[in-house]
Amino acid sequence: MSKTNAARLLDKQGIVYELAEYEVDESDLSAANVAAKLGQNIEQVFKTLVLRGDKTGVFVCVIPGGGELNLKLAARTAGNKDAAMVPVKDIFGLTGYIRGG
Repeated sequence: MSKTNAARLLDKQGIVYELAEYEVDESDLSAANVAAKLGQNIEQVFKTLVLRGDKTGVFVCVIPGGGELNLKLAARTAGNKDAAMVPVKDIFGLTGYIRGG
């Protein structure tokens, strides 16, 4: 399993973690599906969502797997008036995140 940028950052900070490998199903990237594949409760899985604000540009939200993102609240919290999800095709280039990873 290759390390993600997030794992590299944790290593740099000396933070102990465990990587969990699973087969990604491109047709179902839901947190519920990932939790089931890992044998975990949905409360132990988090979604990493990439957004673009009208003032601050790109920012990331991490929310509980069973939750839904409130775009207005996320925008305000990040110092924006509006925000929208970044298109999936742009995520890796902007963040280094692997879709569904």
